[in-house]
Amino acid sequence: MSSPKPQIPNSKKRDQPGHKLLAIPGPVEVGNNVLEALAQPPLSHVSPDFTRIFQQGLLLSKKVVGSASGQPFIIAGSGTLGWDQVGANLVERGDRVLVLRTGYFGDGFSSCLTSYGAKVTTLKAPSLGEPVSLGDLESALLGQNFKLITVTHVDTSTGVLSDIKSIAAVARRVSPQTLIVLDAVCSAGCEDIKMDAWGIDVVLTASQKAIGALPGLSLLIASPRALETYSTRTSPIQGYYASWQKWLPIMEAYMAGKAAYFGTQPVNLVRALTEALQDIMKNGEEGLALRIEAHRKAARRLRAVAAQLGMKTLTSRGAEAAGLTAVWVPEGLTATKILQRAGAKGVVMAGGLLAEVKDRYIRIGHMGVSVVDERRGDIEKITDTLYAVVTELLEEKRPEPATS
Repeated sequence: MSSPKPQIPNSKKRDQPGHKLLAIPGPVEVGNNVLEALAQPPLSHVSPDFTRIFQQGLLLSKKVVGSASGQPFIIAGSGTLGWDQVGANLVERGDRVLVLRTGYFGDGFSSCLTSYGAKVTTLKAPSLGEPVSLGDLESALLGQNFKLITVTHVDTSTGVLSDIKSIAAVARRVSPQTLIVLDAVCSAGCEDIKMDAWGIDVVLTASQKAIGALPGLSLLIASPRALETYSTRTSPIQGYYASWQKWLPIMEAYMAGKAAYFGTQPVNLVRALTEALQDIMKNGEEGLALRIEAHRKAARRLRAVAAQLGMKTLTSRGAEAAGLTAVWVPEGLTATKILQRAGAKGVVMAGGLLAEVKDRYIRIGHMGVSVVDERRGDIEKITDTLYAVVTELLEEKRPEPATS
């Protein structure tokens, strides 16, 4: 049985031949205009043309996360560089940090901040696939004086979506001096984020997921309160490349329409990123809201097909992400077999990331142009492939009927 097929006017195939469809938690498929921007001849990183492109990218990055007052940083590096920026600029040795842990990436953020001398307390979710309890959060904040609280908005190892609006409200009420840091690598561009309205102090993300650009850029927006914490620190910054002493003057210059230099900007990556950000914000906040709803719709469609196959989601009800689905494989099958068979059919999915259950679940990304441009047929191909692969493997496992 195939998944329901939507009626798509002027349907056309993807016009990027020669590659398998990416349905992983990132990198994701990108639009033709983004690829074309990447393929242009390089510009001088201090030219007026590039300055205008970079300025636009910085301004648009703020809008995607709902900030008018924040200071954006766009720096060559992966999303992990955002962790280093937080550690290098906002943490001083001995500072207490509360890390909300809903999977692998909470552990990673904790390890990063520990390397900068933070005393980290990890607040774990009650069980695998669940978010951290708001009651446990309040108790933890009442128990100690934390300089930072970090939240992984969507942990790509589990697909768990944390309710950052409620988390921020609790933190602001119980521990108003604590900075709130959001890892939005797998949420910016497909989940609701209102940085200023909710009182979030840092939002960090990357270019290659729901933003819809290519890997290689770390995006971070810092609130005025975060910048005040940075500027009033009493110990030297423990870092060089991640230091805001180096990068803040550069970002401020480009925001003002002036070129500046610390390190050579990856001009083509920035050009492609700005193109992707323009696509996201071309219809303003209303267009962004519609984009988020399109991701939720695609997620519901994929999970409905998975349910037909008896594949339960790893995440608890109400904590499912819009851009990523993690599902347990049916009894008797392995993630490895499903991924191999899907790859042979032209769709690349991801296996589990948690070592203890690594081959028992798969992760399927549905973000960016694959969702918002229905003419490509990507979501249809992903759901049809999942259904076909699991059905085939289950059929193959059935014993042959006995013969007399």
